[in-house]
Amino acid sequence: MPLFCKTKNFCKTAVLLTVMISISANLNGQKKISFGLYADPVISWFKSDIKEVYNDGSRAGFNFGLTFNRYFSENYSFSTGINILTAGGRLAATDFTDLDLPDDVTVAPGKPVIYKMQYLSVPLGLKLQTNQIGYLTFFSDIGIDPKILLGGKLDVPSLSVDAENASSELRMFNLSYHITAGIEYSLGGSTSFVAGLGFENCFLDVTRENFDQPNDIITQKLIHFRLGVNF
Repeated sequence: MPLFCKTKNFCKTAVLLTVMISISANLNGQKKISFGLYADPVISWFKSDIKEVYNDGSRAGFNFGLTFNRYFSENYSFSTGINILTAGGRLAATDFTDLDLPDDVTVAPGKPVIYKMQYLSVPLGLKLQTNQIGYLTFFSDIGIDPKILLGGKLDVPSLSVDAENASSELRMFNLSYHITAGIEYSLGGSTSFVAGLGFENCFLDVTRENFDQPNDIITQKLIHFRLGVNF
């Protein structure tokens, strides 16, 4: 099945799920909400669908933002928020590659191009959590993450290119799904410390195909280590 069809079907499912959650919340009549702050160390990398362009390693990054949860029962809530994600990856190719930069740049075969991107994201998900056991509550969160590119730069170490504007090499929008699981440790009242582990996988192509670049689909994957506080 083409990637576009898969993404379209997933989006329809996600929209339907969001509508059902909203209806359930209104019928339930509960007003319980919670907010949170988090700052996540991130490890990200690329995946290519062709052998002519391949992943050349991962990069460290950072993700920070706000969460908002609207509960429609004691253990289930609709989760959203806003975050800024700094991530990237390394790509190399089996042939010479021309890059669309202010100065003419041709990268030799096997030499890495290092991408550094920053996205604004608005996660939409469903959070499930256990009843509190002692001081601990276990949770999981699954959903989708629409993203818009705030900025992008790239390095080509073999050509001494450093922090070059890469907006012409990167697509403006993306969409991913996320799965996060972890624990909340009660600090008293409604305040809790949050620790967890999450995975995120993009559906759409991250890079553009300029000049005679190979017709590929480069997707981004990342692991994040959730550290935060809920109120």
